[in-house]
Amino acid sequence: MTPERTRGRGAGTPEAADTYTNPVLNADWSDPDVIRVGDDFYLTASSFGRAPGLPLLHSRDLVNWTLVGHALERLGPADTFAAPRHDAGVWAPSLRHHDGRFWIFWGDPDQGVFQVNAPDVRGPWSVPHLVKAGRGLIDPCPLWDEETGDAWLVHAWARSRSGVKNRLTGHRMHPDGTRLLDEGEVIVDGDRIPGWFTLEGPKLYRHDGWFWILAPAGGVETGWQGALRSRDFFGPYEEKVVLEQQDTDVNGPHQGGWVRTPSGEDWFLHFQQRGAYGRVVHLQPMTWGPDGWPVLGDDGAPVTVHRRPALPPQPPAAPATDDDFPGGRYGHQWSWTADPGDGWATRHPGDGLRLACVRTADAHDLRRLPNVLTQRLPGPPSAVEVELRLDSAEPGARAGLAVLGDAYRWIGLQRSADGAAHLVHRFAEPVSEAERDADHPRVAPDGRVRLRVETAPGARCCFSYDLGDGHRPTGQVFAATPWRWVGALLGLFALAPAGRGSAGAAEFTRFRVVAAH
Repeated sequence: MTPERTRGRGAGTPEAADTYTNPVLNADWSDPDVIRVGDDFYLTASSFGRAPGLPLLHSRDLVNWTLVGHALERLGPADTFAAPRHDAGVWAPSLRHHDGRFWIFWGDPDQGVFQVNAPDVRGPWSVPHLVKAGRGLIDPCPLWDEETGDAWLVHAWARSRSGVKNRLTGHRMHPDGTRLLDEGEVIVDGDRIPGWFTLEGPKLYRHDGWFWILAPAGGVETGWQGALRSRDFFGPYEEKVVLEQQDTDVNGPHQGGWVRTPSGEDWFLHFQQRGAYGRVVHLQPMTWGPDGWPVLGDDGAPVTVHRRPALPPQPPAAPATDDDFPGGRYGHQWSWTADPGDGWATRHPGDGLRLACVRTADAHDLRRLPNVLTQRLPGPPSAVEVELRLDSAEPGARAGLAVLGDAYRWIGLQRSADGAAHLVHRFAEPVSEAERDADHPRVAPDGRVRLRVETAPGARCCFSYDLGDGHRPTGQVFAATPWRWVGALLGLFALAPAGRGSAGAAEFTRFRVVAAH
């Protein structure tokens, strides 16, 4: 079949048994990388300052993906990631399988290049090992040459930390992946390629006697996917643009990984920046042209609907969103906005998430709090619901459901000085330092409420509540906004004003995300 190019969200034909529709991961799975091990495909993505980090996804057909865990329990050092840092932490990881182990390399722009490894994708994963220290070292990718036994590593540069960008540096690496064997040298200087800028995110491969680097350039929202090749690792490299927007609506289609199926088909997974939804993931067919260069999508343009990979049929699947919180535990889809503290979530025999009302001097601004449990804002229009009970007598204690970004809005319960629980709806603009009311407070007689956020195209969010007499809308429509590098997040939180002693807890039950009708 002739692939259909992407011309807008929801464009194309409905998915059929022999076709798929992009994006295959319609949420913020930023900077994806992918590998195949046997009949299984695995993907990881950037997680920045959230914990746990380095999500791990599994598929058998490259279309249907499930989230099976994380490779990084928490970040460090502890004092650096005790508060949210959405511009730091895990940037653009590379996932590889070598010598019977899974390996993930990533760049922390403030510390250097790290790696973790494990005998199984579900762990146990090693503690993070610093391969190379330095500011601005990002997007590392290793390569073990199975023919020669040599090992290599390439990385990019973050100008915000180093003053340098648009170039790739290559190193010889010790085969055990623990250290580099030289000071490195620039193997691709983007300033010498006419029209190229912000060259980054390299993925390193060997194919057909060439060293290949698949790397994006041109910026997150405006760029393209490049391919570079050389007979020698240290260059010189030839370059070619192999995927770009052309006449489609897929802006900046780039940064991802190449994978080959058992039957020899080639595919490329990459992201597209979609504002508050973050970086959603597309699957592109990949072939090799008569000139030996890769051809992605429909002759270099992104596709919407395409024939599925020639792999055994799989049941529909997607990363989990719903949660009953059995035993007080939360699923893999959740992460804290910083390294978690002790006692934030309490385990118990039944269902429901019990979050302690953590005392803080920053109760006026959710963006500053590490104790917000989050998951990605869904890309398709959806209805998000959760039931909340506030088990705190502390004046000022509050808990709720939030849509978080540079601006945010939340709805929930707050305990007043007279002991009543009030339904409150609040928001903060990107430049504001404190929340404001989005509607008048209402009394919640039994301290329990069902909260709801409906999302519409453009990440426009409508909030409502149910105090036992049906859902009632509240406030104006809220247009969700991303954070820097991070799409908007759904968040659950419980907090109390600064003080001493326990401030009680809040219990969340039956968290659901359903497609909007």
